[in-house]
Amino acid sequence: MKLRNLAIGIAAAAVIVAGGAYIAIKSNPLLVVRVIATLRDFRLKPSQPVVWQQGPATAEVAASERKPNVVVILADDLGFNDLTFNGGGVAGGAVPTPYIDSIAHDGVVLSQGYAGNATCAPSRAAIMTGRYATRFGYEFTPAHPAFEKLVGTFRSPGQPRAPIYHAEREKDVPPIDRIGLPSSEITVARLLQGQGYHTTMLGKWHLGETPGKTPNDVGFDEWLGFLIGAQKYIRDGDPSVVNSKQDFDPIDIFLWTALPFSVTYNNGPSFRPSHYMTDYLGDEAVRVIEANRNRPFFMYLSFNAPHTPLQALKSDYDALPQIKDHRLRVYAAMIRSLDRNVGKVLEALKANGLDENTLVIFTSDNGGAHYIGLPDINKPYRGWKATFFEGGIHVPYFIKWPARLPRGMRYEQPAAHVDIFSTVAAAAGAATPTDRVLDGVNLLPFIEGKAEGRPHKTLFWRSGDYKVLLDGDWKLQVSARPDKIWLFDLKTDPTEQTNLAESQPEKAAELKKVLDGIDSEQAKPIWPALLEGPIAIDHPLGVPAKPDDEYIYWAN
Repeated sequence: MKLRNLAIGIAAAAVIVAGGAYIAIKSNPLLVVRVIATLRDFRLKPSQPVVWQQGPATAEVAASERKPNVVVILADDLGFNDLTFNGGGVAGGAVPTPYIDSIAHDGVVLSQGYAGNATCAPSRAAIMTGRYATRFGYEFTPAHPAFEKLVGTFRSPGQPRAPIYHAEREKDVPPIDRIGLPSSEITVARLLQGQGYHTTMLGKWHLGETPGKTPNDVGFDEWLGFLIGAQKYIRDGDPSVVNSKQDFDPIDIFLWTALPFSVTYNNGPSFRPSHYMTDYLGDEAVRVIEANRNRPFFMYLSFNAPHTPLQALKSDYDALPQIKDHRLRVYAAMIRSLDRNVGKVLEALKANGLDENTLVIFTSDNGGAHYIGLPDINKPYRGWKATFFEGGIHVPYFIKWPARLPRGMRYEQPAAHVDIFSTVAAAAGAATPTDRVLDGVNLLPFIEGKAEGRPHKTLFWRSGDYKVLLDGDWKLQVSARPDKIWLFDLKTDPTEQTNLAESQPEKAAELKKVLDGIDSEQAKPIWPALLEGPIAIDHPLGVPAKPDDEYIYWAN
């Protein structure tokens, strides 16, 4: 009897403890994520080699006589001022970027190059489809509700404006792993498959996780990388890494808790990469080039660098002793690694005799992020990732194709990420779809001087109630929170210093009418924005705000 009572007591205590733990976990989004991340990491397989599909052992025709190979290299949150080509470079040029710069020197610089969006996923959707992501409802970046709730309840020190979390919209948000490119969309990879290209994707996808939405399902023969929006660069506690954590940034707090260090090959089980993520992706890209050297291939190399969390190899960090600020030094070391691995790709193309007839495009998904707390990454432009000021959408954008395009040319008319789709299709001889609106154009005849005028009369961006129109040299920004209009003449004021909305109301009204017309053509978002976050335009997070700071609220 005593034993029975003791067993009942132990069981009751266990229920109480478990119940308390459940309540504690449920009431703490970050704890929920920590538990899920721990369970997930236990299931990860150790590092394993990837066996890439091999092309022909010998080439039927010379590389110069085949259709051009296509390599699209995408950085993640790279600041305009992070490259020495743009006249700056991290820490005042302390980190040369010779390999990335060489794409510009040996090819064409799109001086007025614009991202598809000011945040990750919509920009990537625009690259893949040649369409504004708002045309098919991919308006926001998919994010875990626990993340949105954490950011929505966190006010950084010294910041006067609180974020807004829309709990009432939670019921309308599908599970994050079910959000992805609509099946009706056609990717550039699918077009090139139809032209006999072997198509490969490496790195960050962020356009769907479930069957029907992964890279294999939308046009890529092979892929190696991760489906979610970010990833650690190396395993926690690895002695070869140096970290920088920003306690003023809720995004950083979430990522350090939530992110794995893992990759997947062709929808198989996730496993740990063998070494630092940027180097790992660069090394595997070289192997892809070697496997496909005797057939036309399309490679989409989507680095997650230099997106947070800020993690650098100690060897790269130690190579930059002249940078005294720890956070800046870690970030600079990440840029060093990114450039090194772009160099591996360029050198592999050359070593395999493919560099002359390969179309290489380098760009960033959006501008540098304010939440890493570094003030100069987007100079000379105002704004950041998650704003439509130039710092958020005016990005490095270089195209090299030695067999066809001029070297060392600057093309000064506005071009955008949506143009990659039609430009690559034209280079490969693929017809573009005629059953839908394509917002991008083939840039080749404009670069070559065979087409006159501008590629675009207008460019358009939208995130919730924040909408922007670029019409010629005029740029109109319309915001609901704050209720404000900005009008800039980029020809005379490319860094958006002087708001002309009050002094030129007729021009503002004219452009607002054009903006409203394009806006009316866009689709309703597939899911609503749960979060609206305040972002100061002229200083990064971690710097005390002033009452008269200009700001926007970014919906996501």
